[in-house]
Amino acid sequence: ITPASGFVTPMAAIVIGAIAAVLSYYVMLLRMQSKTDESLDVFACHGVGGTWGAIATGIFATAAVNSAGSGLIDGNPGQVVTQIIAVAATGIYAFIVTYILAKVIDATIGLRVKDEEEAVGLDISQHAEKAYS
Repeated sequence: ITPASGFVTPMAAIVIGAIAAVLSYYVMLLRMQSKTDESLDVFACHGVGGTWGAIATGIFATAAVNSAGSGLIDGNPGQVVTQIIAVAATGIYAFIVTYILAKVIDATIGLRVKDEEEAVGLDISQHAEKAYS
């Protein structure tokens, strides 16, 4: 709901949040089934939820809340298109910058620990202590 918070009514915020929760939950299930290593389900929670919230702003925005303009429900389908373009541009930018940073890190200090360190556990190999008793 964060992207839409200043543009939608409280009831629309509830609808956006409920849909975001369902979408995020099913993306988490899909991630578990695919056995993808993704710590904390950040993509499911923030990537999917944020993408939906940004697009939903174009659907539920209303001039009654913010004079900046209305969304699809109030007769402005162009706002949904604008939101989708913004989401795509943000995703492309984030991918490119992340890729460049990952390449720089990999070329300098590396992105992965040694197989032996991973087998022992990073809590022991990196911090010399157990995380769990």
